[in-house]
Amino acid sequence: MRRTFGCLIFSCLIALIAATNSWAENRCSPSKWGENDEIGSANLVTPDQVLMAAKLVRKGETHPLGIVIEPGMPAFPPRYTQLQVVQPGQQFGVDGAEQFGWHSSYNDDVLQMWLGTGPQLDGLGHMGELGQFYNCNMGKDFSDVSGLTKLGIEKVPPLVGRGVLIDMAKHFGVKSMAAGQPIGSQDIKQAAQAQGVEIRKGDVVLFHTGWTDAKLKSEPGVWVSTIPGITNEAAVYLASKDPMAVGADTWGIGAVPPIEGDKIFYDHITLLKENGVFLLETMNTGRLAREEVKEFMFVLGQARLKGAVQMIINPVALW
Repeated sequence: MRRTFGCLIFSCLIALIAATNSWAENRCSPSKWGENDEIGSANLVTPDQVLMAAKLVRKGETHPLGIVIEPGMPAFPPRYTQLQVVQPGQQFGVDGAEQFGWHSSYNDDVLQMWLGTGPQLDGLGHMGELGQFYNCNMGKDFSDVSGLTKLGIEKVPPLVGRGVLIDMAKHFGVKSMAAGQPIGSQDIKQAAQAQGVEIRKGDVVLFHTGWTDAKLKSEPGVWVSTIPGITNEAAVYLASKDPMAVGADTWGIGAVPPIEGDKIFYDHITLLKENGVFLLETMNTGRLAREEVKEFMFVLGQARLKGAVQMIINPVALW
């Protein structure tokens, strides 16, 4: 009897899971860019957008938006970074005379890391809900251990457009926002208005919280365990502005821990899954905040590793 009852419970669970997945598939609405779209808001990169962004370069200034990645740097667990520098065929004083016909010496390197470490681009195949990802794609259909067969990072074209910085630390009158401090839509609106920033369709919207500058080196354990960030409601507001990407100087976009009633990391669902808006994490925004650079040309051409979910990046701000 117990065995029969156990089998019945197991069968019911399997049926429930199947029904849940079916419900998720049936309730999904295709992307506004079409049911076969795989690049989401990258569709907003147009010749007109690029030419408009290029006009923002007036002083010839450039700035790397990616922070320096170091082996052993803290990362959202279980992610890690390891680097080995090697000299193939040159051990024990052997040079490359026989290999190349002249006395050569060279270094090579081997990198072992999670691509979601440090400054990164979150692709549209990164996070879903109930097994469903951007544009009604079910994870069971495209997620393979050897790489994504849809929504891979190689599909993302160069992301070029107008970037804007909203200095939330300045808005709250601090050098660095506090752990878990929320950023609501009203905070965004008030900060943007006070700082003369207008969020436009196709923009790359970056938030400066001061968190990474203040905590990464001095308190790495604190840096990686909590962050200030946007609320679930703020993510909905940002999505309504039709940006190309949303980013921050934190390893996530939403506050960790979230405010009461919010779901942790649900900003990823709102922006990535529901709206095809790319996420940019651990951006190097300190200089832009110090020099009060409010708008700039944003340029990103990430490594096109086929089937990758995310990619370490170093976008460039030009003004």
